[in-house]
Amino acid sequence: MPALYTDAQIQALIREPKALPDGWPRQIRWKERRGHERCEIDLDGEAGGSFRLFLRRSRNNPLDFSVGLAVLVPGTNRAFRLIRCNGKSHRHRNQVEEASFYDFHIHWATERYQAVGHPEDAFAVVTARYDSFDEALKCLLAEGSFVVPRARPVPSLFSPEE
Repeated sequence: MPALYTDAQIQALIREPKALPDGWPRQIRWKERRGHERCEIDLDGEAGGSFRLFLRRSRNNPLDFSVGLAVLVPGTNRAFRLIRCNGKSHRHRNQVEEASFYDFHIHWATERYQAVGHPEDAFAVVTARYDSFDEALKCLLAEGSFVVPRARPVPSLFSPEE
């Protein structure tokens, strides 16, 4: 089964700058689904790619969450997951390597996993870069080449002295 994206293409998509809109946190509209809250924000990359930031968190377990980046595959309705930062709520198994762990972990899309019929982002590595939903989101924003708008300075109430 041929891979949809090669490792080089995956890395280029991850490195493509993706500008978050001003006030993007206010665009988060949580939708409840089976004990979880979910949200998606679509955005454009600088080189023309269409991407999706997706967020999921449990309403009951603060260690059960997933924040990720997907590319929207042109000409389809498919979102190809590039990176996914997961919480420490389940055992993960890398099937090709036959290794498993129970920890915070980052999933990465790989050509190798696609080629053997596994989901594109089935490979994961343990991480100490985050231990909460908010920290995982910060990690994803850094890893996924998101361009976060700078906070605008508060205008002065007084005219500058002349």
